[in-house]
Amino acid sequence: MSNWIDSGGDEPRLYSARPTNCKSERRWIGSGTRWRSVTRLACTVALIGLAAPFGHARDRGQFVNTNADLKAWFDSLRSGKGPCCSDADGSALSDTDWESKDGHYRVRVPRLGYVLDGQQQELVWVDVPEEAVISEPNRVGRTMVWPIYGYMGVTIRCFMPGSMT
Repeated sequence: MSNWIDSGGDEPRLYSARPTNCKSERRWIGSGTRWRSVTRLACTVALIGLAAPFGHARDRGQFVNTNADLKAWFDSLRSGKGPCCSDADGSALSDTDWESKDGHYRVRVPRLGYVLDGQQQELVWVDVPEEAVISEPNRVGRTMVWPIYGYMGVTIRCFMPGSMT
């Protein structure tokens, strides 16, 4: 009979001292992780590819009767904050929805850029920054505003004053 305490049979060993085949285990684990990542990437690309056609702009014929020169003029409008985009992005304002005082403008626009359950939107007064005012002559005569809706609220990208009647 042997003395098991002296033989070292149950003595704890360091992990590095144990005989293992770690290299083959690592290769299979790494390979599985790699394939899982490739599969996720392929699925993401496929979903983007399937959703992309729904995000394209469409011409539904709403601008068929638009004067080509006027459309080109709208597309070329710029303020100090950048291009205004188009007449489709702007909104015409009635005389009661904008005012001028001491060379500064203020407009009344919807608080949100979308409609909630068909309810009437709350209108808020927003100061127009100096750089958002379009300085060239207004060829359409009506007052127009190009609002931008973001997480900080509504700001004005472009404003083109009309003639108050």
